[in-house]
Amino acid sequence: MALAPGFLGAIVAMAGLALIGTDGYVWIDYSVAILAAITGWFAVQGRQWWWAAVMAAVVVLWNPVFPLALPGVVLSGLSIAAAASFIACGVLVRVTPGS
Repeated sequence: MALAPGFLGAIVAMAGLALIGTDGYVWIDYSVAILAAITGWFAVQGRQWWWAAVMAAVVVLWNPVFPLALPGVVLSGLSIAAAASFIACGVLVRVTPGS
């Protein structure tokens, strides 16, 4: 069930590489944070706490309300790591019906 938000999160995180340092990057912050929260919730429902912790870290790093002042190079590396985490979480998290 986490496959769709996982892949969407990876796409948005990678697309955000082109907008780092611009005013439009705030939309990437919102999108990545929301998709990480959704994916993390699926991880909680699937009782896979490891992925819930990873997605919580992504939510904190891409928090648009209290943004972290990170250099562009660091943010680029974190975006690639977040995209890989989104894909891995989307593929590995399974939620059983009724849980």
